[in-house]
Amino acid sequence: MDLQSLCKVILVSALISLVCHPCSVTAGDIVHDDDSAPKKPGCENDFVLVKVQTWVNGIEDAEFVGVGARFGTAIVSKEKNANQRRLVLSDPRDCCSHPKNKLDNDVIMVDRGHCKFTTKANNAQAANASALLIINNQKELYKMVCDPDETDLDIHIPTVMLPQDAGVSLEKMLTMSVQLYSPKRPLVDIAEVFLWLMAVGTILCASYWSAWSAREAVIEHDKLLKDPLDEIPDTRHVGSGGLLNINTTSAVLFVVFASCFLIMLYKLMAYWFVELLVVLFCIGGVEGLQTCLVALLSRWFKRIAESYVKIPLFGAVSYLTLAVSPFCIAFAVVWAVYRNVSFAWIGQDILGIALIITVLQIVHVPNLKVGTVLLSCAFLYDIFWVFVSKKLFHESVMIVVARGDKSGQDGIPMLLKIPRMFDPWGGYSIIGFGDILLPGLLVAFSLRYDWLANKSLRAGYFVWAMIAYGLGLLVTYVALNLMDGHGQPALLYIVPFTLGTFLTLGRKRGDLRILWTSGEPERPCPHIRLEHQTIEELNDEK
Repeated sequence: MDLQSLCKVILVSALISLVCHPCSVTAGDIVHDDDSAPKKPGCENDFVLVKVQTWVNGIEDAEFVGVGARFGTAIVSKEKNANQRRLVLSDPRDCCSHPKNKLDNDVIMVDRGHCKFTTKANNAQAANASALLIINNQKELYKMVCDPDETDLDIHIPTVMLPQDAGVSLEKMLTMSVQLYSPKRPLVDIAEVFLWLMAVGTILCASYWSAWSAREAVIEHDKLLKDPLDEIPDTRHVGSGGLLNINTTSAVLFVVFASCFLIMLYKLMAYWFVELLVVLFCIGGVEGLQTCLVALLSRWFKRIAESYVKIPLFGAVSYLTLAVSPFCIAFAVVWAVYRNVSFAWIGQDILGIALIITVLQIVHVPNLKVGTVLLSCAFLYDIFWVFVSKKLFHESVMIVVARGDKSGQDGIPMLLKIPRMFDPWGGYSIIGFGDILLPGLLVAFSLRYDWLANKSLRAGYFVWAMIAYGLGLLVTYVALNLMDGHGQPALLYIVPFTLGTFLTLGRKRGDLRILWTSGEPERPCPHIRLEHQTIEELNDEK
């Protein structure tokens, strides 16, 4: 197997198993009402994340994040309205009885356990505490709720739970004051605008490259058929070298393979497995970046792009590829080593975009029938693993995998992300490769059809498909913000817009049969025209 075939296998494997992840926000999600913790009078707060800012000897120090309780006073949202209070360690530590400390509107810190949360809050309130910090006995946060039979819920101080490691850090500090507030997210963050432009721009570039390659292949095909001295070739495979056309069977099997891979990610999500995915992502990213750079640079360095050298195991490789490969490999290695630094998202996005563009260049949807089956299956896949999986696994499998909640890291690398710039909670806006790749296959098909049918932009399908994709992604972000950052399956909104627009226009214009079956406009065969021309010339000579 030569280098090109090997790379194709890698990229197609990436398409099948690694592309589908939801559009989501990865950090600072505010948890609101849920069925397992119903509200009742005196216990009806929303679950919100709370910032706990500390000062040691008057100097601002570390900041910790906790979660507010269902009961107690609501926590102020603006930092300027929050008051600094002295932090006191409870005696007894669990605060299950009246504290022995003398409190003067201080914030009291207690350990979780031995009694109800509301009992601790009532004892702290009776001791004149201004707020209650409960230190969890685990690293995770826990939702503090009220028991169904509780009646003593006249609690007027805010109660916040902090993770175990935050409690350890706070105990090591001596003279300290704290400030509690729960800032709200902006309605729209500019990161989502840039992510939208990134996704739309990626499909736009990939579609034009795919359509240009298809048109070049058709022109070369026609030249071969017009030459009367050459034997007429088999037209079924001309111009298809290096391409992979999806059929309906592979479109259906995609959902099966992708689901199996997602469950494997969910069950095996650990540090070593994420490292393995990083390696696979780097391999695909190197091939994608190399392919894009070679295609771009070959315009200026045509001679070395068309000069080849044979390399054992890899076959014929162009000199331009050999020149570009070291840079691509070094770029991926540097990103992998420094992927946890604050600006590493730039390298991840470059590798990801290059991989997506290359896959869209190699993998083609041959007709609207296959595109409909593929996007319909992906539509159901996205909805099931984001929403329905909560019923089976008690959490959204897709969201857990995308965030990397069980890996101890920032999640898997098979997504594009941009840091939320004006969000007080930070984090990233992300979009999975599948939310670009799968609709991109249909959009790229629309432009190939338009060019082969010699349709103008207005009379064609590409512009409308791009507008539909952009609107679908825009609606996704609107839903994301309305749901306070809860991860949304982007294909739930993108597929109806994109596929619905294509089907409606095709039916209205009378092209649906051709789009659905052949996917190519009917063109007269050049060799038939040539035969007619030759017969006429012979008749004239006679």
